[in-house]
Amino acid sequence: MIHGVWRHAGLSGRLSARIKAELQEQMVLILHPSPWRLRWLGLFTLVGHPLFGWIWGHWLPQPYEHPGLRAVMGALGLLLISESIAHDPSSKLSARVFSLVAWLQLPLFFSWMYLCNSGNMVWLASFCAMVLIYYHLTDWRVATLGTVGGVLLAQTLFHFFGPAVVPMEQQQWTINAVVIVFSWSSALLLGLSSANLRREQLQHTLTTMGIMAHELRTPLATISLIGDAVRNENQGIREAEGTQRLDQLVVRLHGLVRNMNQQIDTQIANASLLRLPMHRETVTAAALLRNVVKDYPYRNSRERESVTLVLRKDFSFESSYRLFAQVINNLLKNAFRSLAAVSSAPKPGDLRIEVGVLNGSGRIVITDQGVGIPSELQTRIFEPFFSTDHGTGHGLGLAFCQQVVQSAGGTLRVKSEPGRGAIFIIELAPVQQGLFRP
Repeated sequence: MIHGVWRHAGLSGRLSARIKAELQEQMVLILHPSPWRLRWLGLFTLVGHPLFGWIWGHWLPQPYEHPGLRAVMGALGLLLISESIAHDPSSKLSARVFSLVAWLQLPLFFSWMYLCNSGNMVWLASFCAMVLIYYHLTDWRVATLGTVGGVLLAQTLFHFFGPAVVPMEQQQWTINAVVIVFSWSSALLLGLSSANLRREQLQHTLTTMGIMAHELRTPLATISLIGDAVRNENQGIREAEGTQRLDQLVVRLHGLVRNMNQQIDTQIANASLLRLPMHRETVTAAALLRNVVKDYPYRNSRERESVTLVLRKDFSFESSYRLFAQVINNLLKNAFRSLAAVSSAPKPGDLRIEVGVLNGSGRIVITDQGVGIPSELQTRIFEPFFSTDHGTGHGLGLAFCQQVVQSAGGTLRVKSEPGRGAIFIIELAPVQQGLFRP
């Protein structure tokens, strides 16, 4: 008995954790988005509503049909066909318009027609098909809220403005309810399964990135050993020119190794995007920033000289030192990339890092004088796999940064104007504060 209770409790805990993970998953308002898919959906809406209006109004007449309402629903397809919506399905505008159009013409319209036709066989089948389609087009959470909201609003409208209809018999009402519940539960199960599959595919991709990054450590270690061996051999050479030349090559070799290790750390950290380790420790902001700035693999002396570190007031916070160091590294890398896009070479002070405390919150502010970020992209740069660098960007760096900062109880935000650089602000609840020591 006790064993059964414990097993039940463990199952409930796992189920609760699974539901929590599903709810915390990033919401995708348009599933399988593409410009042509949006256009086809818009065309289907534009043609389908008048077509079925004619079928149910003239060819196979139903108790209730409304040509004007059909025309309004069909006209919504023009929004999905329009270039401003279809050309970039991943934009927030497209997602919002799509969500509104889908909600109006699916749960709201179909619920209204179902009620106005007394839940007859045609509209029972149509309503069940609508539920399955809705869960296939958008996130299961949006579909669930949209279906519930659409049904409730349709019932309210029907109560005040609906036509007089013959009430449904109790037995038929029960049959319809069973069929609808079965259809709805099936759609919900399929939506959950689809969301789980997308998350697992992303996890597998990121895990593969991490494995590949780990495998690169071995040849890099060998290269580093070769560099040490060359340096040791060089100590026995007396010729000044040969010694200087070999020293330069060894320094460059070690610099390349550090740079590649930096890239590997980035990929391994990005591979932890969906499952950050739970290890936490007290991190001192001053030591963290000093070490990151000192050890960053600068490409040249101009980059190194362009960094100004301003330490106003020290504070400490709870997080992972390794992961937070990777956050700063990612932000510095993005800042240097932005500076490189400016025609002039970076100058001292072009990249400024400030550490301090404001209103009881620890702050790390990274300011660059680069190309800046357009306002329409500032709300998207923290999305996974969204990148403004279409050549080499994988779109995981800032998403990883935001998740690490949020796991530490902080926030990461950006202020920017095109041509006037960018300011990334990390705000953290400090564990303790203190003055900087030289």
